[in-house]
Amino acid sequence: MDLGLSDRVALVTGSHRGTGSAIARTLAREGARVLVHGFEPGQPEPIAESIRAQGFHAEAVTGDIVSDAGADALIDQIEAGPGHVDILVNNYGSAEGGDWMATSTTEWIGIYQKNVLSGVRLVQAFAPGMKERGFGRIIWLGTVGSTRPGNRMPHYYASKAALPNICVSLAKELAGSGVTVNLVSPGIIATAEVKESFLRRAERRGWGSDWETVQRKAAGEMLANPAGRFAETDEVADLVAFVASERAGYINATNLRIDGGASDCAL
Repeated sequence: MDLGLSDRVALVTGSHRGTGSAIARTLAREGARVLVHGFEPGQPEPIAESIRAQGFHAEAVTGDIVSDAGADALIDQIEAGPGHVDILVNNYGSAEGGDWMATSTTEWIGIYQKNVLSGVRLVQAFAPGMKERGFGRIIWLGTVGSTRPGNRMPHYYASKAALPNICVSLAKELAGSGVTVNLVSPGIIATAEVKESFLRRAERRGWGSDWETVQRKAAGEMLANPAGRFAETDEVADLVAFVASERAGYINATNLRIDGGASDCAL
């Protein structure tokens, strides 16, 4: 299937690692010119180099998008390079521990900066150009916890819960322009960090160290996930690539869950 991404410029925030790097690789394989983002020099270069080594287009860009100054530095790099962005994937986000009684208001504000305003800054920079050119894709990465929060990490869930609202509002702002706005909400993704964390839990529970067994037990006994496993990074990346494509032009203002059924929500 031709997704129509050839020569489209795609910025994937936080793509120097984890799910972001998988999204960057997938978009590059589909023909996009991918801007691999890191927060400081040295972070995004290895991923960008590995993509180029496979014969695809990738460039490393840096900027601390949690601050206005850092976002401006990133925007300046892009304006001096490709000059525009066709596909903005607001992948970067942070999950931090905390609870209702001990997490400070400073931490609440800080995680909102990371999970919400980091993306808003880039929307304000690149959406006007998308609108002017008549094509654009803005994709946020959320979580099933947006609609099924736990009592722990309340500041994290609250910040992510803003994203479905933002996507609908922004889609209305850009109505009729050829720019779509969507949210992709994964369940637990089997990144290296997640695997390490669950393997530690498995050891304490006596489940052994075989990853397939561990994730099956965790999905069944701890998470009630009907799929019986966690998402692979490439599975999330494939969905993002389709939403970014020309073929997905009628998918707009939508929260797309990719969670194996873990959200137990019919709507």
